Amino acid sequence: MPVAAKPALKKPVDTMSSQGLASKKASKGGKGKTPRGKDMDDMSEMGEVGDEWMQQKTMVKPDDQLELTEQEMKEEFTRILTANNPHAPQNIVRFSFKEKVFKQVASVDQLAIHFTLDGNMLHKDSDEARRQMARGGLAEAAPSEPAVAEGEEKAEPAAEGGEGEAKPEGEGGEAEKEEGATQTAPAAKDGSKKLTNQFNFSERASQTFNNPYRERGTQTEPPPRVNFSSTANQWEIYDAYAEDIQRQEKSKEKKGFRGQQESTSRKKISAIESQGDDISRIEKPAKILERMVNQNTYDDIAQDFKYWEDVSDEYREQEGTLLPLWKFSYEKSKRLAVTSICWDPKYRDLLAVGHGSYDFLKQTRGLICLYSLKNPSFPEFIYNTETGVMCLDIHPAYPHLVAVGFYDGSVGVFSLTEKLQEPMYKCTAKGGKHTDPVWEVKWQKDDLDNNMNFFSIGGDGRVVSWTLVKNELLCTDVILLKLDESPADGADGTQLFTLGCGTAFDFHKQTDYLFLVGTEEGKIHKCSKAYSSQFLDTFDAHHMAVHSVRWNTFHPKIFLSCSADWTVKIWEHTSNMPLFTFDLGSSVGDVAWAPYSSTVFAAVTSDGKVHVFDLNVNKYEALCEQVVVTKKKTKLTHIEFNPNYPMIIVGDDRGYVTSLKLSPNLRKIPKEKKGVEAAKGPEVEIAKMDKLLSLVREPPPEKK
Repeated sequence: MPVAAKPALKKPVDTMSSQGLASKKASKGGKGKTPRGKDMDDMSEMGEVGDEWMQQKTMVKPDDQLELTEQEMKEEFTRILTANNPHAPQNIVRFSFKEKVFKQVASVDQLAIHFTLDGNMLHKDSDEARRQMARGGLAEAAPSEPAVAEGEEKAEPAAEGGEGEAKPEGEGGEAEKEEGATQTAPAAKDGSKKLTNQFNFSERASQTFNNPYRERGTQTEPPPRVNFSSTANQWEIYDAYAEDIQRQEKSKEKKGFRGQQESTSRKKISAIESQGDDISRIEKPAKILERMVNQNTYDDIAQDFKYWEDVSDEYREQEGTLLPLWKFSYEKSKRLAVTSICWDPKYRDLLAVGHGSYDFLKQTRGLICLYSLKNPSFPEFIYNTETGVMCLDIHPAYPHLVAVGFYDGSVGVFSLTEKLQEPMYKCTAKGGKHTDPVWEVKWQKDDLDNNMNFFSIGGDGRVVSWTLVKNELLCTDVILLKLDESPADGADGTQLFTLGCGTAFDFHKQTDYLFLVGTEEGKIHKCSKAYSSQFLDTFDAHHMAVHSVRWNTFHPKIFLSCSADWTVKIWEHTSNMPLFTFDLGSSVGDVAWAPYSSTVFAAVTSDGKVHVFDLNVNKYEALCEQVVVTKKKTKLTHIEFNPNYPMIIVGDDRGYVTSLKLSPNLRKIPKEKKGVEAAKGPEVEIAKMDKLLSLVREPPPEKK
């Protein structure tokens, strides 16, 4: 046994000796373990691990572990790791000042900061570090440290070697001084500060003058305050609920009748409204700029409108001419006829034009355009309608209200101040609308309750008064245009009257209750608002439909009518026989009295001509007969005099409106005699017409 134990004890001794040698070498040379010692340690660690791995391991199974089949164990479950912060709130709500509502924030900050440290360390070789070191004097001390270290290293071997050869003090001191000089020289070059020139340097300072503070205050008068109080009783609450029910019914009717075209138009309107804020900011400057450009473009026409006078009128007494000025058109109205023209009573340069179709087999849409003489290139206001516009009229006291009659028998009121395409007021089938097209509408004075109202005449033979009350139109039948035929017997024994077709009407300028009605049968009825059952008088005026009836601007007894039978007739409402009859050789579309003379009127015909008459100059023929359309087969439909300027506007069936200036002979004013002022006023115009009528009237029968 002892023999066998020797080699076992000898091995660790050798190991220790080798470790001792290694440690001794390490202490002497200043190094660590030898590579061999390191390998020995690694081998011992690997042996221990290998022994543990070779031991038999037992599987420990928890009591609550699921027993899965092999197929379930092979099933893969994919988990995706995201960078979202699980603690970040998802329901942050902020107030939107643009939309004035609280809205949920869509994007949430998912960044989670666990540690932040704002460091201020600088690299020693950077420019900023060098500047700071130079400013603090560290650059001078830095190079001296390696010099001292080198001196110590040189002194150590001298002490170890034991060489005691001492140098003299003088030599040693000189050597040290030389070394110090050589060591400090570079430091002085590198780290020394550059001194300023003490002779040329001067320090200066200045201070600005501080302005004294002044307090200013203003005080305004407080706005006036009024205490308002009211009580809501039972019938007011009932009216509010009734209006709400009617509004809901109207919205349902609109939704039922509108199709896919309206859905697309709504999308366009919503897109336009979304951009409305940006467009509204530049709308007014853009209009001013557009008018400036048009003023330069149409400068020649503007100069003619203001200053041109036909000199040739001085050499001809009974003839005149019309000078074409601006031509108004809109791209979407070129296929629609001009069905009505009206000047604005307050803004004399603004005119309203209604577009529709007189061809009853081609009824599509309608259009209302308002043009200004300051901008002939594009309408100031545009309103699209579902059916054709047949007539319109502007309120004389409130020029932003436009009454409109449509082809489907309904009437409406548009407001130019509201930025809406739909009318403010519009009648429905329940509200008593006409069953045939509305041919003319006219505003009247407010009623006894100060409610605005207007009249309309339709092809169904009814003259209706419409009153604007709150948010609806109330209708009242003024008169029914019954024919002279005997009434027919109905199924239950009732009598059915045959109604005529009303085409035009006009109210007396001085007598409010008196008005004239023209029919499709060619008759003209004189009616009163007070009598709804019968006519005051009936004139067998024309053989075909009456297109227009107009009271004279000055004379209270004279009116004018035109018809499709090619004639224009002047009447005195107390006589059943016409005073003047003019055959124009074609269907007459419209007539109009001049606002400056009681004897001047104009008419338009279907052959594209404008006829201007002055009965004071020529009682038999027109002073001017001029073609104003460019294309053949273009029919003129309406004419209107401007109330202030010497011009007329005419509309045709192709959607164009042409303005024409009257030559001096067509607006002749009586010449003033020397020293005597010419008489002016309505009395002079009435006397001029009476003098003319005295030549035409039949003498009264002599009494026996």
